[in-house]
Amino acid sequence: MHHHFSKSLTVLILTALITSCAAYRPSNPDNICDIFLGETDWYEAARDAQHKWGTPIFVMMAIMHQESRFIDDAQPERDWFLGFIPLPRDSSAYGYAQAQDPAWEEYMEQTDNSGADRDDFEDAIDFIGWYTDGSQKRLKLSKWDAYGQYLAYHEGRGGYSRKTHNKKPWLKKVAAKVKKRASRYNAQLKGCRARLDDKVDSWF
Repeated sequence: MHHHFSKSLTVLILTALITSCAAYRPSNPDNICDIFLGETDWYEAARDAQHKWGTPIFVMMAIMHQESRFIDDAQPERDWFLGFIPLPRDSSAYGYAQAQDPAWEEYMEQTDNSGADRDDFEDAIDFIGWYTDGSQKRLKLSKWDAYGQYLAYHEGRGGYSRKTHNKKPWLKKVAAKVKKRASRYNAQLKGCRARLDDKVDSWF
């Protein structure tokens, strides 16, 4: 009897833990204010990443939206585009930022963030900041240039230098979508930024 009780209690505690850890999924990913007001920790993490790397929040968030729709454990599907066989290069992409193994390992080494998880929003947005900062340094791409930054993000910096995107008209369309979303996010964020700053900073 006693043994059975402790077992069901353990199950209860585990269930509570799992549900409380379920990742936040924005109900309206098209509105950056809704996203951040729904989870102000995300705003704080995005703001930190912008301070650290200099890439505007709306650019990083537009890239992340394209990569994962803000789903924490997203796996690649974009490379089935037009029914093509998925490229092995993308098979290790995972998480919010769809970061691949080599890039993520390089990120962890360079930033001393060895415990970083790809399904953790804070780490993923910091990764996008780090990557766009590197693209600005190596490719002279403005951190405000959502179109160019997305192409370098998707193709890798070497691919971008070799202009691999010119052979992929579909990819340029996707990059144009990212650019459009970034400017929409930018306009939206102007309207709620003060409220978000208040919410985040009033905790201290």
